[in-house]
Amino acid sequence: MGIWPYLAAGWVLLIALYGLVTSRDLIHAIGCLAVAQSSTYLLLLAVGYREDATAPVYSDLTPGARPVVDPVVQAMALTDVVVGATVTALLLALTVQLRKRHRTVDPQALTDLKG
Repeated sequence: MGIWPYLAAGWVLLIALYGLVTSRDLIHAIGCLAVAQSSTYLLLLAVGYREDATAPVYSDLTPGARPVVDPVVQAMALTDVVVGATVTALLLALTVQLRKRHRTVDPQALTDLKG
């Protein structure tokens, strides 16, 4: 497997950060954050990968017969997906409310707001 999955995760993160920095719309920025979150999925899958390993279902395996992938990393990846979806939904809901109240989703236009 080597270093390729780590490079892919870094590449996806860099693309997302570039999109975030150049974004002129909050919806686009939230999409870029979701892409940055997906780079963490790649990283977790790369960390948990084992060559010639099976799924961590122990009912049909004899102990020590074959290596299994780490179930903790899989649980962390699943938790990462749930947290990412929740944060994205929350940010989109806040953006909808911002659009209703201020009639814009341009971050530059929102800098004049006084709190």
